[in-house]
Amino acid sequence: MGRKVRGSDSRGAGSTLKFHAVPIEGAWLIDSEPIEDERGFFARTFCQEEFSRRGLNAEVSQCSRSFNRVKGTLRGMHIQRAPHAEAKLIRCNQGAIHDVIVDLRPASPSYRRWFAVELRATDDQMLYVPEGVAHGFQTLQDTTEVSYQISSAYHPESSLGIRWNDPAFAFEWPLPVSVISARDRSYPDWTP
Repeated sequence: MGRKVRGSDSRGAGSTLKFHAVPIEGAWLIDSEPIEDERGFFARTFCQEEFSRRGLNAEVSQCSRSFNRVKGTLRGMHIQRAPHAEAKLIRCNQGAIHDVIVDLRPASPSYRRWFAVELRATDDQMLYVPEGVAHGFQTLQDTTEVSYQISSAYHPESSLGIRWNDPAFAFEWPLPVSVISARDRSYPDWTP
């Protein structure tokens, strides 16, 4: 892992999260800094206090995971409308993903802009996605697993999406799409 040993407290005291702004207003790339010792490491992956201090939604209503058998699998772009809008914290637990977000908040300075980042299980990074921002990903390896901490429960009546190849956004995906759900494939062209 090559990380500097900073302590050996079994409770993980000193383990921190580092927040890096990305080009989408209110979204953050977050590094989890493990503390290593002879046993392995301990790392904080969420801290309500650190999120709240930055004005981020620290509510966790549900946690979910997605297992994807085949490289090139595409999931997204998903979002929930108010009053059930969701903030999400995305982490790749196994394998690697090309993670994409797009800002759909008309009042945001980054409205209609998108951002992509590669999340790997070995990199200790997470992506915080604020309410009003759609999310999707493509797997870069077979047997990839992704976990989500979500601020609001799933409400099918509030769910909507943007097609992965919608010309209004011109998303760039690194691989040909090998697997995609019928729902994700058939979203209509986006209109503001």
